[in-house]
Amino acid sequence: MINPEEITKRFISYVTIDTESDPNSETTPSTKKQWNLANLLVNELKEIGMSEVTIDDNAYVMATLPSNIDKEVPTIGFVSHFDTSPDFTGANVKPQIVKDYDGKDIVLNEKENIILSPDYFEDLLLYKGQTLITTDGTTLLGADDKAGITEIVSAMKYLIEHPEIKHGKIRICFTPDEEIGRGAHKFDVEKFGADWAYTMDGSQIGELEYENFNAAGAKIKIKGKIVHPGYAKDKMVNSMYIAQDFINSLPRLETPEHTEDRQGFFHLTKVDGKVDKTHLEYIIRDHDKEHFEARKQMMEDLAQEINSQHDKEVVQIEIKDQYYNMREKIEPVMHIVEIAEQAMKELGIKPLIKPIRGGTDGSQLSFKGLPCPNIFAGGHNFHGRYEYVPVESMIKATEVIVKIAELTAKR
Repeated sequence: MINPEEITKRFISYVTIDTESDPNSETTPSTKKQWNLANLLVNELKEIGMSEVTIDDNAYVMATLPSNIDKEVPTIGFVSHFDTSPDFTGANVKPQIVKDYDGKDIVLNEKENIILSPDYFEDLLLYKGQTLITTDGTTLLGADDKAGITEIVSAMKYLIEHPEIKHGKIRICFTPDEEIGRGAHKFDVEKFGADWAYTMDGSQIGELEYENFNAAGAKIKIKGKIVHPGYAKDKMVNSMYIAQDFINSLPRLETPEHTEDRQGFFHLTKVDGKVDKTHLEYIIRDHDKEHFEARKQMMEDLAQEINSQHDKEVVQIEIKDQYYNMREKIEPVMHIVEIAEQAMKELGIKPLIKPIRGGTDGSQLSFKGLPCPNIFAGGHNFHGRYEYVPVESMIKATEVIVKIAELTAKR
């Protein structure tokens, strides 16, 4: 159905364009280089025959595949993001193609002795005999979420070339800055005009998700007092020791490396310390709204307790909510999940319905009035040197998009 060489070529053409986003930038997109892929996508969408291809001042790319049936059916959408994570470099990506994977170690970089091994990454064994696209060990790959873009473009091209497949109006959008939590901030839901949509931004084949974390970020400023260490008795206040007390007072096992499924966590992401001042940054995550609120309150209470111990304000804390669990917005329209589940089953894919241990544009879009579950894009080990994607998974994701369009038109 979908040509493996064509989808591979398209994917590689995207990942070799550096689109790393920048959380410290206040512009949209946060980096100028994201425009390079955005503009390329505009041209490609026009070339394959899409209608109403637009790009706005913030690099949001939208396009339409018109309905080819004479009855009214819902307008559906598909969304992916073109930026890559600032956590690991996405510059000078050099993809490697591993054909007929034999289930053994893959040498990503012989010089640096970087090995992608099924002994550590057990999911590799799911793809024995398939074609894998990996990094060269020095960059991330960018399957998050250029695999999703590849699948959406490939599906639209296939539907255009196969008018015998009946479908309603389809809208697509490619967004900047998802990796820094802003992918949906300037998404024009009214302009998009879909009844519902799907983000193609999941991982393992079969993933179908309509739950995600409630999320907040916390910034903690700790004040100390510096004096000459030789005369510091009863005078010096070392802010780094206070920071250590703060860190150690949070539940040690409620961190990402000790939690799974729906378990929430506190994640210390940054420490910047000197004697007179230390800054900490945390992200707070929980699927349960009450537990989420309790986690935020725990941090507030801890700051207050430390201040009372010092009889003055040495700890300042600022907590800002980032996004919420989209489950409450999806459950009233569960038929949109059921359509995706049926599409997978008809294609011989076992649906893996589970909560997302992270965020997605779909969460913010759902709260903006566009219900938006998440579907697998096929990649693994995102945001690092061990990232890879099976070509067969991208093909299956493309087929799921086509099948969803077909099933929606039949309802």
